[in-house]
Amino acid sequence: MEDKEKDLTEETTKQEAAQPENTTQPETDSAAETCEETAAPETEEAAAERKEETAAEGKKESPRSEKKKKKDKWQEQIEELNDKLLRNRAEFDNYRKRTEKEKQQMYEIGAGNVIEKILPTIDNFERGLAAIPEDEALKSFKDGIDMIYRQFMETLDALGVKPIEAAGQPFDPELHNAVMHVEDESLGENVVAEEFQKGYTYHDKVLRHSMVKVAN
Repeated sequence: MEDKEKDLTEETTKQEAAQPENTTQPETDSAAETCEETAAPETEEAAAERKEETAAEGKKESPRSEKKKKKDKWQEQIEELNDKLLRNRAEFDNYRKRTEKEKQQMYEIGAGNVIEKILPTIDNFERGLAAIPEDEALKSFKDGIDMIYRQFMETLDALGVKPIEAAGQPFDPELHNAVMHVEDESLGENVVAEEFQKGYTYHDKVLRHSMVKVAN
């Protein structure tokens, strides 16, 4: 009996001695697992913080980059619009000058055509004055006709109509129309000896050539 109690006591003692060892191991394993679980969230949190820092830095740089891109784009648009404005101004200036020149040319052509049709009337005035005899009774009449003729010529002169000088001048095919040649030793070669019909210019443009006789 005593031997059984002794064996039971020893077995109980062994179990009690073995119990702390079995309890300690699970606690150690649990602590390790706890450490691992604690360490894992810390690593993810650190990674998240790094991502946030990187994103923050990217956000800091992004507005500057976008602002620079916008500024460059606006500058390009400004330069493009400025270039278009300068081109349009140049084209408009050229158009204005061209239209003014065309307008002036059209006016001169129209006025020249009208004046050219008036020239025969001037010829008749001159012929009429030359045909009036030198008579005291007709002197007042001749003076009146001469006054009208001079007024007419002054009006044409104000408009830019000028008579072409012919008699005694060197022959110029741009101004004179030679209808006759004559041998005259008193005149130089190719000099206008006589004018049959007076020529006129309008703003340095020939309306009618002088009809002349030229000495050889």
